[in-house]
Amino acid sequence: MDNQSASWAPRPALVGVGWLLAALATAAAVLTGLSGDRAGPVLFGVAALALAGFAANGSAIRPKLSADAHGVRVRTLTGDHRLAWSQVRVRLVNTRRLGREVPTLEIECEDIPPHLLVLGWLELGTDPREVLDVLSALRARS
Repeated sequence: MDNQSASWAPRPALVGVGWLLAALATAAAVLTGLSGDRAGPVLFGVAALALAGFAANGSAIRPKLSADAHGVRVRTLTGDHRLAWSQVRVRLVNTRRLGREVPTLEIECEDIPPHLLVLGWLELGTDPREVLDVLSALRARS
């Protein structure tokens, strides 16, 4: 019996930087508010909330993607979704952004409400091409 599996999540250092930036933005909102500025606290407050939201997502939803010979498990805000290999289609898509090719991993399925999950290196913590290679090898074992 082969119990090989793999999982991917955002890098802990990157999540830590997100929390640090959220704290700095909060401090900046307080300081600009104390100085009498009206727009500063609003702008820094919105930035602090956005950064804290991204960092909380990276902290709470770990691992984002895991797989074994039976299928994949995807964690989203709506819950933990376990899908058999027969239920999913996985592909790599290269998109041109800001003058560079950016690879993303697309997982298409019928059971998860978005029906299409797009995962980049931020969500996976590694290059999506490497993840696709591992997923293809695990799928071949099923």
